[in-house]
Amino acid sequence: MRKNISALILSFLLFIPVFAQPVQAAATLKPGSASGDVWDLQYRLKTLDFYTQPLDGKYGPNTKAAVLRFQKEYGVPADGITGPQTWRQLKKYTLNQSEMDIMAKIIYSEARGEPYKGQVAVGAVVMNRIQSSEFPNDIRGVVFQPRAFTAVDDGQYWLTPNRTAYRAALDAVRGWDPTYESLYYFNPVTATSTWIWSRPQTVQIGKHIFAR
Repeated sequence: MRKNISALILSFLLFIPVFAQPVQAAATLKPGSASGDVWDLQYRLKTLDFYTQPLDGKYGPNTKAAVLRFQKEYGVPADGITGPQTWRQLKKYTLNQSEMDIMAKIIYSEARGEPYKGQVAVGAVVMNRIQSSEFPNDIRGVVFQPRAFTAVDDGQYWLTPNRTAYRAALDAVRGWDPTYESLYYFNPVTATSTWIWSRPQTVQIGKHIFAR
């Protein structure tokens, strides 16, 4: 049943018009607000199953209820208003549409030959880095950090991701972490860095070893 729900949400999220998803969203939003920022908010909440209605860019009762659920679950004072503190948590634990494209691209380019769990694991590492104080606090900063990902360095990042990569991205954003909070991964056959071998290892999935 969970898989069917995820598939339906993924189908919906993949075909939301791009113009409705702003790159940045920091405005304080409350009931009665109507803007592209509300689209962004609704999209983020929808990826976590908090918002289940069609995205309409209007901050109505359903949006407020979804915000309240998010605030209660993620440790934000629950007032139904999307202010700076709520935005910080949203950006730490969710992605908007353009960011989801980045996630799917890095998953596809880094792990398209891996089992599905291994693809989710790469996405989980990205999310763990966003949430860690040791790395940039947004997906663009994490993915394009110099020498962070081989696929960015060699250009494979620009390949077109498939539907599986988007599904893995959604699962990673929703909190599935098969890596046990890892911040790194590497292929033991091709890894040349002695430093990466010094990191505490958590699990091997497919060809990748994950480490903290």
